[in-house]
Amino acid sequence: MVKSTQNKRVPKKVVNKEAKKGEEKTSSSKSTSSSSTGIYYSFLTIILLLCLLQITVSAVLNVSKVVSYKAKIVQITKTRDNALALNKQLKDNINNFSDVAGLEAIARNNLKMSSEDEVLVIINTPKEDETKVKKRSFWDNFKS
Repeated sequence: MVKSTQNKRVPKKVVNKEAKKGEEKTSSSKSTSSSSTGIYYSFLTIILLLCLLQITVSAVLNVSKVVSYKAKIVQITKTRDNALALNKQLKDNINNFSDVAGLEAIARNNLKMSSEDEVLVIINTPKEDETKVKKRSFWDNFKS
């Protein structure tokens, strides 16, 4: 039995120097590929951050535009309402001016006119002169 173990051949490891050089080349190419991958990921991260910054700035600008547009809408609505009220008043005035009674009322009140069989009496009450009131001294109030 001892002889059978001696007859067994154990394969020897063959060292191939060229294969080792190829392994060294692949390990150096792996390190360059990992560094290029890192640079690639860094570049993509920077691009992503720039995109997020652009989205944020756009959102802020859009919100400010919405606020200013809402303020303009409120202002325009008030202007429209005032214009509608003025138009209604003007239409009422047109209707009043087209009637004979409305024209008579305007002639009597504003133009101080009367009809043929009427007598117009205007009573003016004199207004107190404001200059006299201002010229009074402080002691004049106690004398009277």
